[in-house]
Amino acid sequence: MSLALRLLAGLLACWLALGAWAAPTLDDAQLKAAFIYRFAQFTQWPPPPLREFTYCVAGNAAMQASLQALTSKSHGDASSRLRVLTEPQQATQCQLLLLGFDDRAELQRWAAALAAEPVLVVGDSAEAFRNGAVIALVAEPNGLAFRINHTEAKRRGLVLSSQMLKLAREVK
Repeated sequence: MSLALRLLAGLLACWLALGAWAAPTLDDAQLKAAFIYRFAQFTQWPPPPLREFTYCVAGNAAMQASLQALTSKSHGDASSRLRVLTEPQQATQCQLLLLGFDDRAELQRWAAALAAEPVLVVGDSAEAFRNGAVIALVAEPNGLAFRINHTEAKRRGLVLSSQMLKLAREVK
């Protein structure tokens, strides 16, 4: 099975595991968490190998519970945990950071604090995509899509799966 099909199958499996068939509408936070989990699986961080994978969230209280469910899953050989951040300086200890801000100045403040740290920054808005996020989750009329700033990922030393790049709505 190709990597693209495995990625799609994995997203579908996460969607089903999160109870998509049991509820008339899938909870937005659960769907985003499923995407975030797959983004982490299809990203490579620079050496050394991770012993613990840290998901972080800032500015989006609704996502905390959904992301907490991800910590029960391992990330390769690494265990997982969730941190809720209040200050940008705390983000350097994260492998994946979800920024739930729409304010341009706030997004730029977090991006500046991270500099070139190998953190996969996932934004929860189109504004985040324009202001330093590697991946932005964007609501569209037919569902959820994502955009990738591949230049920013490479600058941070992250390697994104070519199959994930193919599935993105936009790659810059």
